[in-house]
Amino acid sequence: MNSENTRLYSIDPNKKWKKWGPYVSDRQWGTVREDYSSDGSAWEYFPHDMARSRAYRWGEDGIGGICDDEQKICFSVALWNYKDPILKERYFGLTGNQGNHGEDVKEYYYYLDSTPTHSYMKMLYRYPHEAFPYSKLIEENQRSEKSEDEYELIDTGILDNNNFSDVYIEYAKADDEDILIRIEIKNIYHEAKDLIILPTIWFRNTWGWDIDSLKPKLYSVTDHEIRLQHPELGNYHFYADMNPSLA
Repeated sequence: MNSENTRLYSIDPNKKWKKWGPYVSDRQWGTVREDYSSDGSAWEYFPHDMARSRAYRWGEDGIGGICDDEQKICFSVALWNYKDPILKERYFGLTGNQGNHGEDVKEYYYYLDSTPTHSYMKMLYRYPHEAFPYSKLIEENQRSEKSEDEYELIDTGILDNNNFSDVYIEYAKADDEDILIRIEIKNIYHEAKDLIILPTIWFRNTWGWDIDSLKPKLYSVTDHEIRLQHPELGNYHFYADMNPSLA
């Protein structure tokens, strides 16, 4: 038996190899999970534009995220290219009524690897260096007829001449709750570009819906250490070792 089989079929009750995995949703906004409208208009009730301003109730979303199996402690990567009007915290997409072929995510990302216990995971997200064309993607797809092709991100020209960075997000577990995270940025463009990387930890808001629920805590210990206290999941430490070199 190889190491992954040992983890997969472990009978040790103290080892929970599947507790942490890629359970952060790609898209939580605009779904029936978060629909509290009076007429069942989930797309209009919670579009992408509102996601940065409102708390979800039943889940979270992010780019290449990882969380516990109840999605109460979450981690993902946020980015900023100095051009976008908002942080790139989640994938952008169209609601069903915005797209000529229905709802659709207008991003490029690829899940490259994952073991059954999620002891190793890797994905790629492609981030443009210029301002993301949010409005243009909505306007062109709303204008298009159903008989026409969808207007995709590549059609905007924003990725021409390799004007983007490839963001690799990689996870490896030393133990069931000891996780190494590596974020590697490769500038594919022929000139240097500035990019801000924001590894982000947060709690799903469970206390806002239950007055008896205790709030978790997150606080900084040093410039490189964050501690988390969750009333249900216990205590965790996050250590950051930032290497500014870019490939």
